[in-house]
Amino acid sequence: VALLDILHFQSSNVWTADMLTKVMAYFHAQEVMFTFSSLQMSIKSYLKNLLYQPRQLLSEFQQLDQQQFQTAMKYLFNSRKDHLEMGNIILNWDKTRERIFQSPGVNRTLFFITLDKCFLVLSALDCVDILSQILRVSVVNYLQPDVIGSLPNVLLEDAFRNLSTVFKDLYDKTSAITQRALYGWMKQILQKSYNMSEFNESTSWVSAENLWILGRYMVHLPLEEILKISLSEIRLFISYDNATKQLDTVYDITPELAQAFLERINSSGFDMRNTSTIYRQDCFAFSFMAVLGLLVCFYDDMEQMDAAVARALLHQMIKCNQLRGFQAEIQKLKSQLLNIAMQNQTLNDILGSLSDAVVGLTSSQLESLSPEAVQNAIATLNQVSGWAKSQVMILSSKYLSYEKVFSFYNVSQMGALVTGISTQSFYSMNPKELSQIICGMLSQYLSDLTPAQQQGILRKIAASGDFSSSVKDIKGAFFKEISLSDLWKQTGYNSSMMKEKELRRSQALYLYELLSKKNSPVDLLSTGQLVKGVTCQLIESMGTDFFLNTFTFFEKNLHLLSPYQVNCLAWKFWKVSSASIPPFLLLVLPVEYLENVSGPLCVPFIESLGKTEMDLLNPSLQKKNAVMQKVQECLNGSIADEYDVDLLGNLICHLSPAFLRGRVSLKAMATALHQFKLCQQLNHEQKIEIKYKLLELYGSPNNWTAETTLDVGPFTALLSKEELKVLAEKFPDTILQIAKTTGPVSSAEEFLSTVFKSVSNATANIESSLTRPDCLGTRAPSSDEIIKLAEANVFWSVQELECMDTGTFDKNVELLGTVSGFNSSQLIALKEKAKQV
Repeated sequence: VALLDILHFQSSNVWTADMLTKVMAYFHAQEVMFTFSSLQMSIKSYLKNLLYQPRQLLSEFQQLDQQQFQTAMKYLFNSRKDHLEMGNIILNWDKTRERIFQSPGVNRTLFFITLDKCFLVLSALDCVDILSQILRVSVVNYLQPDVIGSLPNVLLEDAFRNLSTVFKDLYDKTSAITQRALYGWMKQILQKSYNMSEFNESTSWVSAENLWILGRYMVHLPLEEILKISLSEIRLFISYDNATKQLDTVYDITPELAQAFLERINSSGFDMRNTSTIYRQDCFAFSFMAVLGLLVCFYDDMEQMDAAVARALLHQMIKCNQLRGFQAEIQKLKSQLLNIAMQNQTLNDILGSLSDAVVGLTSSQLESLSPEAVQNAIATLNQVSGWAKSQVMILSSKYLSYEKVFSFYNVSQMGALVTGISTQSFYSMNPKELSQIICGMLSQYLSDLTPAQQQGILRKIAASGDFSSSVKDIKGAFFKEISLSDLWKQTGYNSSMMKEKELRRSQALYLYELLSKKNSPVDLLSTGQLVKGVTCQLIESMGTDFFLNTFTFFEKNLHLLSPYQVNCLAWKFWKVSSASIPPFLLLVLPVEYLENVSGPLCVPFIESLGKTEMDLLNPSLQKKNAVMQKVQECLNGSIADEYDVDLLGNLICHLSPAFLRGRVSLKAMATALHQFKLCQQLNHEQKIEIKYKLLELYGSPNNWTAETTLDVGPFTALLSKEELKVLAEKFPDTILQIAKTTGPVSSAEEFLSTVFKSVSNATANIESSLTRPDCLGTRAPSSDEIIKLAEANVFWSVQELECMDTGTFDKNVELLGTVSGFNSSQLIALKEKAKQV
């Protein structure tokens, strides 16, 4: 409060020599006692302490009067001053603000207080701008469903639109439950602004403009609401210049909703079958099918469709792999369109017009292609992603057999197909052209080459005597494949060229020593990768000032350092400046060094460790347990709320099962869920305790919504068989989406079994087409099922795999090859099936 009063006093008065005396008199009148000498230290100390006490800061903000609140917001969000000068008192305000916005806890306080007070004191536009700054700058998302209830439900149009834009930009960072709550908030305001005299049960509040304002939140519209949208409004929306951009981002739309939108669009007067349909506006012309965005992924009216329409749809469907789910349905649709597109034409004739549907071609279909057809279609083929290795090898072989000469130009046309070139073919190329390949436009694909291919290229260039110039231009991970002996033979290295290369530790050791003869240590350390080459002897020999000034280079590249280097850094820092040692380095010193961490040192200690991946420091189990015990002591034995979760950061992944069971509040759990899902190595006991906490937070899975299920995500794998069955029956698509993206929290067998049964029950029984006696009446895996099941394909019986149609196997062999859980009997059955193909 005192600081704010000084700033306000200064803003309305010219600073004179006696002004500080007047300021002191002002404070004394307010019964705030400061001496001249202590004022600057008090201000600096206060600003530093509030960074570590966000709850206290919230309390102080709540006590500010209108004048003081306005001053605080002005200097935090609108001030462009680098320094605050009050007579002889000078504060580095730019640095202070930077630290404020780097603190998740302080940002949370600013977010809460803006919602609580700002709209009562400042203009709505100013408050929306402040909220935007807070939400965009923070790595933590403060938008929880209970917070959405605090948003103003009456806003001027400009303020509402600006805030809606912020929420649209943050869509992917918010939970499913929060997305639904934000949709509800936007709907409430949009309905209020809608002309209620025209509003009744048969008409919709969703105008063209409202649909645009909703943006990606349009996927939360109920089916019945979409079907009520006025045809004139849907036609107007499609005519907007940015409609396609919006429809290109609805990654989580469902087939039902997409088809409802398509139905309204079609009914509004557009003929979606006519590829010549053009919507004209002024001097612009748009092919209508291109306007549909991701809605084209669900266009399934195949009746009487001609080949031209099918090819146009396939061309637009190249973006459908961005959708969050339903890939099996999309692959099936592409397959149907592919068959229509090929009517009365050969595959050789239309290969270049099939877009990424070519990925769905079987190996036998690709083998049937002529080299000339592949050469003619290379401009399309080189842009397609998702190729299987076998497909790449077939197409590469076809293309190169037509070209006959392996030149830089020919190879540069291949794009991702370059990985299908054999090692021998690479080795047969001209060395200079090979150099052009690895340094030119194909360099992005080099990391996808096998070690044999990489070494074949390097050996050929090295043998040519023209290696020196090539080495300097090699970027990224490919540089790591160069041997030390080849590096030793070359000259002309400098520190700047190392910034775009990845180095092995042995390469970094050699290059650091070599370059240190003509480059300063700062230049070398600033490259990043060369920190791998700094020995403990070098660290120990550094002067105190130099070490402290350059330590930031090591801190930024902690992931590149070996445990041994980190240990050397810790001891060096303790030796030269134990009082200012970064807290995360205490993790590698003996346990007794943690004893000094208490009181005001607690928050900096936890914050520093929370921003660091503990596993990078490679602590022993004893050390890790001691650190976590100290963390728990600093937190007074519990995680009380979201502020504690903010502070913990990555440390939340290392809390013991017992602590998770009894010391984490439900208030904290809602915020902690997102952080838990990012943890890479939770053990089974931790997962079980997290599951119980989630059940306590959300209640019985029998009552969960689709959004709750999606937010719980990989932890649904830990539910009981009965609970999983309920969720799979209610939300089969959600369960499939979770199964595809389980990530670090491993899939439980019970979960995969539920996924298998859910998919099997939803698919009509397809008996084997094989005429073998033992296959009669046996269910055969279909392509749809194999794509949907992913790892859950392990539950096919040996007999079912043996009775699989050879075409189905040929189409899905690469996907089946990624399943890690097949037993030996299943693998033998698949091996025999491969022989049949």
